[in-house]
Amino acid sequence: MSALTVRLPDDKHRRLKELSKQRKVSISRLIDEMTTLMLADFDAETRFRLMAARGRGKTSRGVELLNKATNMKRPVK
Repeated sequence: MSALTVRLPDDKHRRLKELSKQRKVSISRLIDEMTTLMLADFDAETRFRLMAARGRGKTSRGVELLNKATNMKRPVK
């Protein structure tokens, strides 16, 4: 595990401290949770961009598949 020094304005540090007390976790844990969420978003965006790049130039096939998906009959409940 690595240590990281982060410089924050006093007000932001105070608010993080309040949040950590409210959630009953350390500030380190809060930051760990926030970075996990941000990295998950980054990974999802990266996957989306890779898939979009693979589909570039295949617009007509994409529209065809979309039309097929929206015209499918849905099961009656």
